Amino acid sequence: MTKLSVNINKVATIRNARGNNLPDLVQFAKACEQYGAQGITVHPRPDERHIRYQDVYDLKPVVTTEFNIEGFPNTAFINLVLDVQPEQVTLVPDPPGVLTSNAGWDTLKQKDFLKEVIAEFKAQGIRTSIFVDTELVNIENALETGTDRIELYTGPYAEQFNDDKEVAIAPFIKAAQLANELGLAINAGHDLNLENLAYFQKRIPNLQEVSIGHALISDALYFGLESTIQKYLACLA
Repeated sequence: MTKLSVNINKVATIRNARGNNLPDLVQFAKACEQYGAQGITVHPRPDERHIRYQDVYDLKPVVTTEFNIEGFPNTAFINLVLDVQPEQVTLVPDPPGVLTSNAGWDTLKQKDFLKEVIAEFKAQGIRTSIFVDTELVNIENALETGTDRIELYTGPYAEQFNDDKEVAIAPFIKAAQLANELGLAINAGHDLNLENLAYFQKRIPNLQEVSIGHALISDALYFGLESTIQKYLACLA
């Protein structure tokens, strides 16, 4: 079964809007796990507009499933990950100031940089994943970075899904087949939701994990958190 990791950035965004500790991010993470989530994902950005670095430290002793920290590997981020020692780190090529992650790594141009960073994490026993698109050359070069996994950027799939799901999924199937041939494990994330998740999971071979935040938190406003997590788990069953 593909694991569900809940990205709790949006919960931190709501908290930060009022300058207090409501909602309580730590309690929310514990509730996600209680209701069946198999991981917690956070993406601390340099401006701390949602997840703060202190949140990462507060969550580490609380998360009992899999803790996944994602972000751009600048010096501060690298030091944070090495200090906290999560189960997984996901490297994303988004510089400071962008609204959300919207592209994968150019693994040819950035190969040497990624190799250096990944080697540092793997030396500490931290599983690594890098955000990539479906360009096959980027997956081929991902292997040479030393990463354990790739995370397929699913924004384009979500955008095309309602128009033509077969066209939308086709490049992701090819990308997943290549990753499997190369021995790279596969994660996925970005704009996956209750409408498009089950179809994606059924068509992508050996999908290990999906990280979902915005859609899941939005659905929880309507259905409640426990019911929402169960709905997403059902899509992955």
